[in-house]
Amino acid sequence: MTINCKGQLIDLSSPKIMGILNTTPDSFYEGSRSQNESDLLKRAEKMLKEGADFIDIGGYSSRPDAEEVSVEEELQRVVPAIEALVKNFPEILISVDTFRSKVADESLKAGGAMVNDIAAGNLDKEMMNVVAGHQVPYIMMHMRGNPATMKKLNQYENMLQEILQYFSGKIREARSAGINDLMIDPGFGFSKNIEQNFELLSKADLFQTLELPVLIGISRKSMIYKTLGTNPSEALNGTTVLNSIALQKGASILRVHDVKEAVECVNLVSRVKK
Repeated sequence: MTINCKGQLIDLSSPKIMGILNTTPDSFYEGSRSQNESDLLKRAEKMLKEGADFIDIGGYSSRPDAEEVSVEEELQRVVPAIEALVKNFPEILISVDTFRSKVADESLKAGGAMVNDIAAGNLDKEMMNVVAGHQVPYIMMHMRGNPATMKKLNQYENMLQEILQYFSGKIREARSAGINDLMIDPGFGFSKNIEQNFELLSKADLFQTLELPVLIGISRKSMIYKTLGTNPSEALNGTTVLNSIALQKGASILRVHDVKEAVECVNLVSRVKK
């Protein structure tokens, strides 16, 4: 499977790494936050040197109970960051983490290469049209409600079946809008409790039936540190363990805070598969 990013065909048959770089003051993991241009560039350079294939820029924290951020503030956080990154690293492939079409549009104009939408268009009906207009890859995540309500919306009769049906509908919607390059994200921690997250990971290979690249984002999340009785800063080892399982279940992209360790994970799991 391949995706087209700024004219480059990226082969996802070999798993890729997406580094997380937040321009928010309240993301759940402090190590992912960048509050000024110098810090942003240093973090990005480190990730790129360690082997990140994509850098995911977000200006709106989607953690539970995060504060509301206006469109204008999100734009002020994200667009200058993208412009600085593209200026200093011309070959960089930036994923824009937003559910707002205006932020996606301006970010892509500033040099972004793809859109990572936690709502798959449900929170902004213009999102898919914007993505189609720019002809960039689109990551669609499963979530119910919005970041403020999602914790209460985790009741399922058959979770895996319902998520697969959700994606089937979203794929049809995106294709109808004219989007060519699609990826799916099961949405660990979004409208799912810890037990459901582990069930989702254990059966993640079922998403291969959709015949699209699958992004897995479990880096330092509460399913890890709450299970182990620690905190996000102590969740790297647990992240590596679960990333290894995600790769064995068919993940095409790992979205992570710690690029070096994720690259090593990909290399070692690839050797096992060979």
